[in-house]
Amino acid sequence: MNKRQPKRWGLGARLLAAIVAVLLVAAGTAWAVASVIGPMIFHDHMLMAEPVDSEVVAHARQAFTAAWTLSLSVALLVALLSSVLVSIVVTRRITRALERVRQAAVQVASGDYNVHVPAVHMGAQFDDLAAAFNTMATDLGHIEKTRTRMLGDLAHELRTPVATLDGYLEGIVDGVVPADEPTMGMLREPVARLARLAQDITLVTTASEGRLEMRWQPLRVGDLLQDAATQASVKSADKGIDLTIEATESERQTVITADPDRLGQVLTNLLDNAVRHTPKGGQVQLGAKRSGSRLRLWVQDNGGGIAAEHLPHLFERFYRADAARDRAHGGSGIGLAISRSIVQAHGGSMKAASAGLGHGAVFTIELPLGRQHSQA
Repeated sequence: MNKRQPKRWGLGARLLAAIVAVLLVAAGTAWAVASVIGPMIFHDHMLMAEPVDSEVVAHARQAFTAAWTLSLSVALLVALLSSVLVSIVVTRRITRALERVRQAAVQVASGDYNVHVPAVHMGAQFDDLAAAFNTMATDLGHIEKTRTRMLGDLAHELRTPVATLDGYLEGIVDGVVPADEPTMGMLREPVARLARLAQDITLVTTASEGRLEMRWQPLRVGDLLQDAATQASVKSADKGIDLTIEATESERQTVITADPDRLGQVLTNLLDNAVRHTPKGGQVQLGAKRSGSRLRLWVQDNGGGIAAEHLPHLFERFYRADAARDRAHGGSGIGLAISRSIVQAHGGSMKAASAGLGHGAVFTIELPLGRQHSQA
């Protein structure tokens, strides 16, 4: 049998009790001080006046005592009542404001992220609390939408290769499909796709949590650009795309501290995307430019471009501006999320821009120069 817990005082009752206690202590102190010091001061003044009639002195003493007792009592009573009244009003407003936040927190906990706490206008702290809560609820709503979409996309990514494997294996079991080398080759493709998806998910999760292993070393920018362009040259040549490097000799000789494999992975991914979305005979440019203590790298193409509504979401996990086309090419929708995480691990930033469909796109990376890293 559970013991009944004693009823706890609310914040309003606690504040009111604390204020009343302070007022009572203040009133008692004022009364004690007045009763001790007042008569002493009066007695000293009477001695200085040298009265001759003792009855006059006694009457004056009684009049003084009655006057200060009555006036102080009335003043303390009025102060106590007015303070209690003001305290009740203030504590009720504070309690109502916190109750709104509590109710909103309960709604958020139940999955309703559209809740909004209005400003209570009781000081900057309360308004900041309401604003921070509203921002938190909005961010949680965005995270929940992203999570839901991510799970749906992940289910889709898994469904296709699993269905392929199931179909072929069922055919082999039924004796309809021969278990020969061509069939094994067909089975390896969805298995490789699942393995690549698992690797991508692990990589982007590790990067977003700041646990990405980095091997820092001096890296010449020219070598970074040339290696990335070399890896993309076969695909670009097959499509007749003109792939060029735009960088001065001074910028090519610039040395940065970076992980060559990780940063090369970013540029290779950007070049692959650019080549994939650029029509035959198009142009793709890989460039670098130094500006003060920053190094700017970019990959620009004159391909299909990106619609404005897609630009803010390009670096989200599993997001695709053209889902059908990217799935046809085997993309998982995680590449840009991984790339941005790697760039951020280098202390840099990454952004995308496009004038719209049919006007190409440019992805820009900004990295700090002279940044020191500890060896991982």
